[in-house]
Amino acid sequence: MSAPAPSPLAIVDAEPLPRQEEVLTDAALAFVAELHRLFTPRRDELLARRARRRAEIARTSTLDFLPETAAIRADDSWTVAPAPAALNDRRVEITGPTDRKMTVNALNSGARVWLADFEDASAPTWENVVIGQVNLIDAYTRNIDFTDPGSGKSYALKADEELATVVMRPRGWHLNERHLVAADGTPVPGALVDFGLYFFHNAQRLVDLGKGPYFYLPKTESHLEARLWNDVFVFAQDYVGVPQGTVRATVLIETITAAYEMDEILYELRDHASGLNAGRWDYLFSIVKNFRDGGQKFVLPDRNAITMTAPFMRAYTELLVRTCHRRGAHAIGGMAAFIPSRRDEEVNKVAFEKVKADKDREAGDGFDGSWVAHPDLVPIAMASFDAVLGDRPNQKDRLREDVSVAAGDLIAVDSLDARPTYDGLVNAVQVGIRYIEAWLRGLGAVAIFNLMEDAATAEISRSQIWQWINAGVVFENGESATPELARKIAAGELAAIRAEIGEEAFAAGNWQQAHDLLLTVSLDEDYADFLTLPAYEQLAG
Repeated sequence: MSAPAPSPLAIVDAEPLPRQEEVLTDAALAFVAELHRLFTPRRDELLARRARRRAEIARTSTLDFLPETAAIRADDSWTVAPAPAALNDRRVEITGPTDRKMTVNALNSGARVWLADFEDASAPTWENVVIGQVNLIDAYTRNIDFTDPGSGKSYALKADEELATVVMRPRGWHLNERHLVAADGTPVPGALVDFGLYFFHNAQRLVDLGKGPYFYLPKTESHLEARLWNDVFVFAQDYVGVPQGTVRATVLIETITAAYEMDEILYELRDHASGLNAGRWDYLFSIVKNFRDGGQKFVLPDRNAITMTAPFMRAYTELLVRTCHRRGAHAIGGMAAFIPSRRDEEVNKVAFEKVKADKDREAGDGFDGSWVAHPDLVPIAMASFDAVLGDRPNQKDRLREDVSVAAGDLIAVDSLDARPTYDGLVNAVQVGIRYIEAWLRGLGAVAIFNLMEDAATAEISRSQIWQWINAGVVFENGESATPELARKIAAGELAAIRAEIGEEAFAAGNWQQAHDLLLTVSLDEDYADFLTLPAYEQLAG
């Protein structure tokens, strides 16, 4: 390396963890330090650019495809790199955090891909950050068999050929890792910590296993952010000595600004791109965040009333499929978040029918695969895609040339015939408090009311509270959305939780803290860009 050796990174405010020395080696930290030196200044510039773009949207209440990149969109000659064999068939993907139990269950689930999540399904305690890396190393070396001390149940991996392919999701660009700082005291971006440790330890190991270091890239807001990731990949592959193009990345189109730059994002990553994913909750959260000053026409109804068949969501998903297939990339559908009940088969029956209808629609629309949150949903989603794909690994040959989406179609929120309801406000408060409380205990994926909730669903919950209050929404029962009403509902929910779980459990939890934090990010005049930023300051560990 011609560059000077970077200053060593310091681990601060962190209790030692078992086996951390296997992950936090001098060589691995030197690699992360070099990533930080080279790329964090550009990350900082891009975060500042996000703020400027948000201000412009506030001024104009509109978005359009970029005139300066029209030639890229118009050029039919370029495609992304061919998919490696391990990522060619992605018809069902399961998501979840990288704790030991989930690692085994996800790999064994029968899904073709496991999204191993260090982002929205993982609260970024230092233990989750480091031990998640240990668990993935153990999975690749087949040293992850274990017995749960609570249940006594044993967990072991199936044969290699039966295991899901891992696609790892690092944190978004906006989050720092407070426990890992450079010599000047600046924290390393969480994205570079998660990516760097994983890539350094596993890139060559995965190549030797016939796979590779594959990634999901979250919260991307522009093609310039995709360009930054591409430069990270190029540097990293040279640094550890694996061939260029070994990395493959799937970008979540989960921000409204990225929806206008799908072609450009694939173009920037074209030597490393695998596909795009349609992420529902973060996408809706992004619409609220960016158009929160746009008046009544941008007010979203209850989150559960916004299905993927809403006109503006159809425009988004159909444009995604067309863009991906035109460029030879996979189009991956959204999450089936239902968690089967062990006690109520009628609930399961109704939910399974909805999941099937959702996956049938995605497969019929041309998606090459889709997400589920629970192993019991894998067969349902698999059947939907098997019925369309048969023995084919994907349907990228289905170009969807019938699709034509205008810029205004993507933000035609008022085309949806639904209004916010009082029950929707109650649900947003309930989910917000219950999720934040679990997050503060280090849990990022939480079953609430038979749905798997993660940080994205908490974001849409608090965003809708904020939007409805600031838009002066009047509910069907005649009550107006006000700070006072939100506080009343939150106080009632806190009392209901106390009665439900008992005084001892209530006192042992973070319920008051979660209540207060939800109200802060829902009622403050200054809208926090991400709930997880103030929450991280309160996260222990």
